[in-house]
Amino acid sequence: MRLDKYLKVSRLIKRRTIANEACDAGRVSVNGKVARASYDVKVGDELEIVFGNKTVKARVLKVAETVKKDEAGEMFELI
Repeated sequence: MRLDKYLKVSRLIKRRTIANEACDAGRVSVNGKVARASYDVKVGDELEIVFGNKTVKARVLKVAETVKKDEAGEMFELI
């Protein structure tokens, strides 16, 4: 699954366009490297997202095309 879609489905970022813009601006890194929106997310990847002065680190536990709102938190764990 594409990185921008994963960020939206997992609800780490609310909209896919915002996720895409964050990737283009270099604010999203996977396993320590800046990643593009087209990066293929795999289980075990470590994501780091920079929101202004706040940084969120998460590990991918599950990749699914669609997820209910209640189950979105099960797709990742915060580090």
